[in-house]
Formats: sequence, C-alpha cells, structure tokens
Amino acid sequence: MSFFPPAATVPYPALFPDSESRFLRFLQTERRLSVNSLRAYSSDIRIFFAFLARQGISDFAEVTPAVIQHFLAGALATGVNHRSNARRISALRGFFAFLTRGGEITANPFSSIDLPRPGRPLPKTLSQEEVERLLQPPPLVTPLAARNLAMLTLLYATGLRVSELVTLPLAACNLSAQFLRVIGKGGKERLVPFAMTAAGRLEDYIQRYRPQILGGKRSPYLFVTAKSQPMTRLRFWQIVGDQAIRAGIVTAISPHTLRHSFASHLLAHGADLRAVQMMLGHSDAATTQIYTHVENERLRRIHQQFHPRG
Repeated sequence: MSFFPPAATVPYPALFPDSESRFLRFLQTERRLSVNSLRAYSSDIRIFFAFLARQGISDFAEVTPAVIQHFLAGALATGVNHRSNARRISALRGFFAFLTRGGEITANPFSSIDLPRPGRPLPKTLSQEEVERLLQPPPLVTPLAARNLAMLTLLYATGLRVSELVTLPLAACNLSAQFLRVIGKGGKERLVPFAMTAAGRLEDYIQRYRPQILGGKRSPYLFVTAKSQPMTRLRFWQIVGDQAIRAGIVTAISPHTLRHSFASHLLAHGADLRAVQMMLGHSDAATTQIYTHVENERLRRIHQQFHPRG
C-alpha cells in the first residue's frame, strides 16, 4: 500500500518542493515502513515546514541549530511533551540526512541536536485510605475470595513483584517468624518480613480455604487454583482490577501499584532507603530512589493546596 501526501497542502521551502514525497518513497521502498509510520513522518515534516514558513524561511540552508531550538521551544510552550519532540527530531534528522546524502544540502542541521530526555514518570501509588478500602474483607467470604484477599494483603505487606507472588512456594512462607523467602530476578534470594495482619489472613487461608480450593489435590504453591496450579499473572491483574472497582477506586491500578504503594508508604513513615531497596529486591539503589520523588511530589501538592501563599 502506498502513501504519498498531496503536494500543495503546506507551504514548502522554495528549493526541492518534492523533497517530502521523495523521502517518504525512500522510507517505503528501502526501509519498508508501514503506512502509519509514513503518515507520522509526513506529519512531523509538515509541522516543521509550516514553522519555517511562519519564520519566513524559504531555503533549507537557512535551517540552523538556533532555528531548530526555537522550533522545539515553541512546541514545548504549546504543550508538546518531550517524547513527541524526540519523535519529531528523529524524523527530521532522517529527512535532512536524506537530503544531505543526495547532495541537496551540505550538512544536516539536526546532527548536533540531542534528543530530549523525558523525565522518568513517577510510579502510580494509592493513598493509605485507598489501600484500607482495597483490603477490606468481602461480605461473603468464599475460599477464592479468601485467597484473593490474602494475596492482595501479602502483596501490599511485602512489595513483591507479581511474578514472585503468583509462583511463591508454600514452603517459602514462615508464619511463625513472619517472613518470606523470595527468589527474585537473577535467582537472587531475599528475606522479606510481613506484619501480623498479613500473617493472620495467610494462616486463615492456608488452614481453612486452601485445602477447599485444592479439593484433596496437592500443590507446592502457596496460592493455588482448583487445578492445583499457580495463578497466572493475567488472572491476578484481573482480580486486582475487580477489587479496586468494588473498593470505589476510580483510577486503573495493577499489582505493581501495590508494590509502588508499599515502598512509598514505608518511606513516608521514615523507613531507611537501603532497607526498602533490600525488601524490593532492587540491585541498584537508584531504582529505589524514585519513591523518594513520589513522596516529595506529594508534599509539594499538599503545600500548594493548603499554604495560603502556595
């Protein structure tokens, strides 16, 4: 399928008026890009052409790094994010490289322009009140409901990865000492403590409801299905989503949201960053550091909301 845009919908620079369509044809034949990718390239090029026209620039030779920085600053000022700007730079760098290889311009003005580095997004967390609602027992406690509640409670109590939670062996859970022996990424073992509430729900599940789910079968896993197999990650995602709806939590959450909440709430109450890193199983403290930014951002919002001159 071909994609070549109409020739006269934007004010092209005076030189090389067919440069866009030739570049797109090159991308289609040599790079075998899809129609959607070609449309994205065309859109980015035309946005830049329109900017050049507004600046009175009619020759590619007049496109300098200063002109490009002006273009990017204007985009940011109008709400274009770093990711979109990075995509535009990538498209335009390829476009001007194409013109340079063809001898139509002498140098690529985008070669000295660095791609914007988007800030790392802060992880989504729940408030402590939302967690309390999420972990409330259902009106009717069935074996599966008890299992699901024990999983959610343990996830928030320990900050496990969902893959670690669903494959946790029964033997890894020490109820009397209240800790888990977890095999994490790279086969690294760590001990993760959990508190009395999680211990009580786990013991109730293990003693009363796990045997009912298994129906006389045996399984080495802590959290089991009726087939004596561990739960899939996808199924647990669904359980978390369903429980969030019942708890009146309007934003979409995932098992990782509880892991993030575990770390963020520990740090908010004064936990040591190194201890949180060990419990999460992070090999690099910089990975755990993001949760301090979450708390700082929360404090900033509180200050802006309640300070009389915030």
